[in-house]
Amino acid sequence: MATRVLIPNGAIGLGFDAAALARGVRMRPDIICVDGGSTDSGPYYLGTGTSKYSRAATLSEWRALMLARAEAGVPLVVGTAGTCGTDSTVDWMYDITVELARELGHKVRIARLYSSQHTGDVARGWDRVRPLEPVQPVTAADCEGLTNIVALAGAEQIGAALSAGADIVIAGRTTDTATIAALPLQRGMHAGAAWHGAKIGECGALCSTNPTSGVIVIDFDTEGFTVTPMAEGAACTPELVAAHMLYENADPFILHEPGGHLDVSRARYEALDATRVRVTGSTWVPAKDYTVKLEGARLAGYQSTILALLREPRYVQNAQAWVDRLSRFLDEQIHSRMGLTAPKDYTLDFRLIGQNATLGGLETAAPTAAEVGVLAIVTAPNQARASEIAKLANPFLLHYPLTDDEPQATFAFPFSPADWARGPLYEFVLNHVMILDDPMSAFRLEVTEVSHVPA
Repeated sequence: MATRVLIPNGAIGLGFDAAALARGVRMRPDIICVDGGSTDSGPYYLGTGTSKYSRAATLSEWRALMLARAEAGVPLVVGTAGTCGTDSTVDWMYDITVELARELGHKVRIARLYSSQHTGDVARGWDRVRPLEPVQPVTAADCEGLTNIVALAGAEQIGAALSAGADIVIAGRTTDTATIAALPLQRGMHAGAAWHGAKIGECGALCSTNPTSGVIVIDFDTEGFTVTPMAEGAACTPELVAAHMLYENADPFILHEPGGHLDVSRARYEALDATRVRVTGSTWVPAKDYTVKLEGARLAGYQSTILALLREPRYVQNAQAWVDRLSRFLDEQIHSRMGLTAPKDYTLDFRLIGQNATLGGLETAAPTAAEVGVLAIVTAPNQARASEIAKLANPFLLHYPLTDDEPQATFAFPFSPADWARGPLYEFVLNHVMILDDPMSAFRLEVTEVSHVPA
């Protein structure tokens, strides 16, 4: 007995090989599982409860997956719907699903799993919340100022949606592995294998020699799991499969999930042939308490930005010195003209694109660029102030000299107007887990029958 899971890609919006998906459907999977989100792009999406992915791209890929589901006759599950998995993005994905059901003439039973938490409820239950490392100074009172809090669902919550007879499950925030592990666990497959295989499969074909193809199939059984890529010519190797435990994971052998942790320290990886890898020896260790991770975001200010381009060789070579001098000058100008003092009233940061914009002070490579982009980032309590400071800085980013005794320099603005009002800035606040007596107590499940005929 085995459970076969078809995984189209690492996240809806990334695309997948249509021929590989068709090949996966012909392998008669028991379920189709795909992720819908991530925190990779920062806290804005959780803060606002919106998706970073294009609706058009999401609708296009979801149409293909709904057709694949109908052909295979199995459930289709998406986790962390709409990037952040808030209730609003679950509803956004639900609206897309209903629109497609109407277009395709599908009759489907849709389960919506909601993960959003009321800020007041989290604050009142703070005695059941525990910080994760590194511990941040967050209190119950801080919860009241958060715009959104989500709890990360595990296999139990996805399993409850499947048990409700859902054809399609649209889940709020989940762990990356939960959607894949749920059905194998529900069917009594090896628990260590279920969680380990789910971790390997969370990013689709990233564990293969053709990572952009997206599509893989994982077979779970009572002893282990087998990974098979679906793209023509793609292969999985023991090294590629084992390496995925390093992906977004602090410990290459331990993975924490709701209800326990996965231990792969004794896992064995075997190439069955030129394309497939078999894994056994993974262990699931139940925890004393059932916990779910919390993620929360809050408004941290407003931003404006300006981009200037330095090309004169002397300024390119001395870009950091120029920025340091300009920064001191602008702080003086902002204080004298606006009466503001950093960092109490605003912050002004510079990123040198082409030199150290990614790593900042950690950069060790010697810059050899022909030009450098200087990105000024103004953060303030409101947009009006951020925009005013950016406008004050504008002429100096265009003409400010490296030293007092040289002619006025001239640089370039690539756009007009040179400054952009970026709007609200959000920051992550919670890095905690919450203890639950009942795995479903922090979640809400709604099941709807949708039946439409083509127009």
